[in-house]
Amino acid sequence: MSSFIPVRRDQAFLLPPDLKAWVPDDDLVHFVMAAIDCVLIGAFRTGSQPGGKAQYHPRLMPALLVYSYAHGIFSSRRIERTTYRDMAIRFVAANLHSDHDTIAVFRTTNKATFEAAFLQSLLLARETGLLRLH
Repeated sequence: MSSFIPVRRDQAFLLPPDLKAWVPDDDLVHFVMAAIDCVLIGAFRTGSQPGGKAQYHPRLMPALLVYSYAHGIFSSRRIERTTYRDMAIRFVAANLHSDHDTIAVFRTTNKATFEAAFLQSLLLARETGLLRLH
């Protein structure tokens, strides 16, 4: 008779998980995070309404978009879904789950600034040898 490892899907974590420990050291996410840290965040427009719900940090949204785009995920709804399903994107999003409307509004409001940040990330990737253009 076989013995089986117990399966306990309802077992809660005793401590909060460290998402960084769940992402391999050679994952592209680490490069994207470092690249976005080099981008001037003051250029990104965020809501200016006082009060209300707290906003996402200006570094979170560009990093989420750059990493998603690098993996061929362009739809705001798919990006929102991956914040629940993909460990690297959960790490980028700091285990937060911005809704697709927030993602779409950020992308639309900051189109030119985001394009410049994305280009800066690509140039940095080329300089470091992570990206080769033919």
